[in-house]
Amino acid sequence: MVYQPDAELEKQIAEIAAAAKGKVGVAAVVLETGEAAFLNADGHYPMQSVYKLPIAMAVMEQVRLGKLDLDEVIGVTKEDMVREGQRSPLRDKSPSGGEYTIRELIRLALVESDGTASDVLLRLVSPGDVQSYLTQIGIRDMKVVNTEKELGKDWQTQFENWATPTASVELLRSFDSSRSHRPEPVEDGLNEADEMFVFMATSIPGAKRLMGLLPDKTLVAHKTGTGGTRNGITGATNDIGLIELPNGKLFAIAVFVSDSPADEKTREAVIAKIAKACWDRWAKKV
Repeated sequence: MVYQPDAELEKQIAEIAAAAKGKVGVAAVVLETGEAAFLNADGHYPMQSVYKLPIAMAVMEQVRLGKLDLDEVIGVTKEDMVREGQRSPLRDKSPSGGEYTIRELIRLALVESDGTASDVLLRLVSPGDVQSYLTQIGIRDMKVVNTEKELGKDWQTQFENWATPTASVELLRSFDSSRSHRPEPVEDGLNEADEMFVFMATSIPGAKRLMGLLPDKTLVAHKTGTGGTRNGITGATNDIGLIELPNGKLFAIAVFVSDSPADEKTREAVIAKIAKACWDRWAKKV
């Protein structure tokens, strides 16, 4: 599809992004029409937990191919747990580990942004397998290299697991194209991508990011990513997702805020205001 960048919207996005006082990358595209807006969209930004989406997609591809089963039970041990300070409701609830289906591990990774669950999934499909899958679906400017445990060890490793906003939107487009777009609940036989969509639409972190300023009950299926802060600089505050417009069309959006000295409230507000600007622009069209 040929994109149709909106210069006026792009100017508005740039003005909003200035508040972060860091590196801000944005790509937003109405999937059905190609209407679009970009800001520094080919820069490399640390994904942090955004990378759980391509990992989950790669696992789901193995399920689709019959090489894995969503109901297969995987043992999780104490040694699998990410360290304290890294997000893992699984670890917090069951510090000694337990047994979980692949479906539940994917749910934990996408809904709870659970680092332990993500690392166990990355044991089922290696970083190399994830990269091969991304190449297969035409995504080249996205790198999944490390586990969550490794990401938590130092500051620099996060930058080795990067994506461009443009590639992130293309990932979302590929994800959306694999859905059946049927309205039934998950348990009524939806495909693998449909299950993931429901998980992303009920994701817990990031309430003040993409969805922060949108009308109540707006459908937002998204994945956040958040890095630590060193010397007053936060490495990553991200959110990517699919947002439904009033006319039923979807727009894919990726907003990455990196190397920002602004506080969390400001960084998240930048993401929310950018999503709202896109919404306001495209919601008026029928």
